[in-house]
Amino acid sequence: MTAMIDHQDSLSRVAGPVFFPGDDGYADEVAGFNAAHLPAPAVVVGATCAEDVAAAVAHAAATGRRVAVQATGHGLLDGLFGTVFVSTRRLTGVTVDPTARTARVGAGVRWREVIDAAAPFGLAPLNGSSSNVGVVGYTTGGGLGPMARRYGFAADHVRRFTLVTADARVRDVTPHTEPDLFWAVRGGKGNFGIVTEIEFDLMPVARFFGGAVMFGATDAATVLHTWREWAPALPEDTTSSVAMLRLPPDPALPEPLRGQFVVAVRFAHLGSAAEGESLLAPMRTVATPVMDTVSDLPYAAVDAVHMDPTSPMPVWDRGGALRELPAEAVDALLAAAGPGVDAPLAMVEVRLLGGAIGRAPAIANAVSGREAAFSVYSVGVLAGPPVEVVAASAAAVLEALRPWACARGLVNLLGQAGPARVAALWDDADLARLRAIRAQNDPTGLFATTVVIG
Repeated sequence: MTAMIDHQDSLSRVAGPVFFPGDDGYADEVAGFNAAHLPAPAVVVGATCAEDVAAAVAHAAATGRRVAVQATGHGLLDGLFGTVFVSTRRLTGVTVDPTARTARVGAGVRWREVIDAAAPFGLAPLNGSSSNVGVVGYTTGGGLGPMARRYGFAADHVRRFTLVTADARVRDVTPHTEPDLFWAVRGGKGNFGIVTEIEFDLMPVARFFGGAVMFGATDAATVLHTWREWAPALPEDTTSSVAMLRLPPDPALPEPLRGQFVVAVRFAHLGSAAEGESLLAPMRTVATPVMDTVSDLPYAAVDAVHMDPTSPMPVWDRGGALRELPAEAVDALLAAAGPGVDAPLAMVEVRLLGGAIGRAPAIANAVSGREAAFSVYSVGVLAGPPVEVVAASAAAVLEALRPWACARGLVNLLGQAGPARVAALWDDADLARLRAIRAQNDPTGLFATTVVIG
């Protein structure tokens, strides 16, 4: 499918709403999950179809502005000043084909909608830690979720995209129609156009054994050291992470967690409950938990693993990757952000990678970080300390772990990063290919993306 929209008077062709600064609805349309940034674009297009997106792109090209896109705003990292801002939240269609085990969804869809649509058929998508996140931005950055060690990245299972490129064409992107774009968009984020629809495989998963086991601050060192020895031996049916959490005194939290420093061992096992019980036993008995939520659950309850917040908040994040996690690295992590440190970080998480994450997919893509053994990710809530203090604390975590760092980490968990850190995610050949594909499809740099490959 290819459609062309003229640059002349393109906004008049938009079927959805168009907002300018000062209009009613403008602020609501640009607001995202990361409330640290309030975008201030020159114009907002509330897209209802791919042709609306193409019209917005044509208008941007004609007026010399850049184009930004947002569905949920989880990855929002700046104010997008003066841009043509495309809101895809109205692109909400979800179609599940239980025979083919696929889903086709619009760019405004969140994972919760896909999970709920697939569950009646005993199927599940490769969503992330939070079902509140949008499908497209997560998937184009790779997509690392609770089933990743068994099935790999979400991007590995994409079948096709509908993509609007800088020439305002609506393209059907598959391995056969647009092989270069199909490779690049799966891992290269928004550097090549705006995805309006995506089709991907669903997994034959109806339940799992998982949740979180939480320990108090006094057991932090014991839990982290035990986890780093235990986790790498887990089978591929099991995905796990460990997180140091500084929790607020929020009445919505269970009483044992309010205002506390806890260490959460996250666990998701696709095998039987009995197998899961046996695998988790060493972590459950390493110390006395303050809370244990692990049980046999329907896949629709997958948010129980990470228990990510669902309300918008101002956050600052930064991440990296490790090639190994020896005892010295755990000690360095505790010294930088452990319970005895005055660190303004709500979470410091280490995720186990490996398994299918480290293997090339059937159809190659541009996903970075396959060689990493662990990811590290820090988040600070900007509701007290200034951003400079939060940023310095997150930087201190990565600096402490630098002796064991792997440059080629994960795009979606990179957080605040300049061009050099982004470029380091890929080897020279893949980076050169990404840049060549971008130069061919967006020679003027029309698309304003938070992950710029140059």
